[in-house]
Amino acid sequence: MTPQQRLERAVRKVQADARVPALSVALHRADRSLWTCTVGASGDPERPLEPGSRFRIGSVTKTFTAVLVMQARDDGLLELDDPISAHLDVPAHGTATIRRLLSHTAGFQREPHGDVWDVLVAPDDAALLADLAHAERVLPNNRRYHYSNLGLAVLGQLVARLRGGTWASVLRERILEPLGLASTTVEPTAAAVVGYLVDAYSDAARPEPQLDMGGAAPAAQLWSTAGDMARWAAFLASPEMVDPGALVLTPETVDEMRWPQTTTDDTLWAAGFGLGLILAPQGRRVVHVGHDGAMPGFLAGVYGRRGGEGNPGALGAAVLGSSGTATEINDLVHELLALAVEADPADIPSWSPGRAAPQAYTSVLGPWWGEGFAHVFSWHDGTLQARAVDAPADRPPSVFRPLPDQPDVLRTVSGREAGELLRLSRDADGRVVRMHWATYRFTRVQETFDGVPVSRG
Repeated sequence: MTPQQRLERAVRKVQADARVPALSVALHRADRSLWTCTVGASGDPERPLEPGSRFRIGSVTKTFTAVLVMQARDDGLLELDDPISAHLDVPAHGTATIRRLLSHTAGFQREPHGDVWDVLVAPDDAALLADLAHAERVLPNNRRYHYSNLGLAVLGQLVARLRGGTWASVLRERILEPLGLASTTVEPTAAAVVGYLVDAYSDAARPEPQLDMGGAAPAAQLWSTAGDMARWAAFLASPEMVDPGALVLTPETVDEMRWPQTTTDDTLWAAGFGLGLILAPQGRRVVHVGHDGAMPGFLAGVYGRRGGEGNPGALGAAVLGSSGTATEINDLVHELLALAVEADPADIPSWSPGRAAPQAYTSVLGPWWGEGFAHVFSWHDGTLQARAVDAPADRPPSVFRPLPDQPDVLRTVSGREAGELLRLSRDADGRVVRMHWATYRFTRVQETFDGVPVSRG
C-alpha cells in the first residue's frame, strides 16, 4: 500500500465510522505536492464534493485573529500586556490584558452576552462591546485556562479599530492575500457544503442553520477549503518556508505564539495554549500546533507538525467535515500528520564537510565543566553550540551568537539558557581558559564552586 493509499484509507475509515456526510482533507508539505482527498457528498445534488468545496472552520478563525494581533504588536500599535481599555472604549473589564485574552486566561465568560446559541442572533460590532457591561469575569485574571469566544471577538474588534477598517477587511489585506488563501472567506459562497446534525440512533441527517457571528466573527466566522487550511497549518509550523519574505509575520513572532502560556487541564498536561494557538504534544519532542473548530453542522481540525524524525518541514494537515458531532474529525488530523512522516518520511540529506571554526573560537571547542556537569562545545552550521554530555540525543543544542563588536560575549539564541550571555576569558596567548554562562563558571576540569579541582590530592 502506497503512502497516499494509507492516508486515503484513514480518511475513508473516519468518514464511514463517524458517519460524516462530507469530509475534505488536505496535507501540505515542503517536499511534495499538495495531497487532497474528499469523501461523501456536498448536500447539493447539483454540486459534487470536490477539493474546492468550502466548509465552515469555526474557531480556527481565532488563529487568524491572533496573528492580526501579533502583527499590530510588531508594528508598534500595541503591547501584549496592555489592558484592552488602552485601545477600546469598553464599559467593563477594561483591565483584561491582550496577552491574557489570547491565551484564554483573562477569565471572560465563554460567549457574548445573551443566549446567542438559542436565539441564533449574534450582536453586531457595537453591541458586542457595549454588552461587556453585562458580561461576567467568571474567573479571576490569570487564575486558570477558560476558553472564551468573547475574548477573541473583543481582540478582533480591537485590531479593526487600530487599523481603521473592519476585521474582515484587515484580515483580507494582511493575511489572506499575502499568503494566497483565496478560498478563505468571511461569507459562504456557492461552493459551500451543507452542514448536518446526524441522528445518533438512525442514519438520518438534518441540515443545521447557519449563524452569522456578527461582532463575534473574529472568533468563528470563516469558511475555507482543506487546501487553504493545510497551507495555513504549514505556516503556523514553518513560517520561514511558507512565508519566506515574512509578509505576514516573522518566524520569531510565530515562535513566540507557539510558546505555552497555560495548560488546558491541570492534571493531564496533554495540551496547552500559546498566544491564540492550541499546542498538542505528541511525544519525543513533537508538537502539533493549530486549532480545532466547531459550528452547527461542521467540525474542523487544522494543525502543523513541529519536530520529529522524517519531518520535511511546512507539514500541515486540515480535516474539514460537515457533521457537528463527529469528533473523530479532530483526531484524524493528528493521525494524518503522524502517518505522513511514518509512511513517507522526508529524504535524509547527505552530510558534507564544512568550514572549520574561526580562529577566535577554536580554543573553546571540546569538553568543559560547569556546576559539576560535563558539556561539549562545538562548531556546526556556522555557529558555536553546546550540549550537556548526558543530554538526550533529540534535545536541541544551545546556540550562541556573538554580540556586535564583542566577539568574546555571546548571546544564547536558542536551546538551554536561551537569552543568557556566554562570556569568554582568555590567557595572555589568547586562548580561552574560562567561561561564564548565565554567570556560572565553566572550566576545563571539574571544580568545586570555590574553584578547587575535584581531582586534587
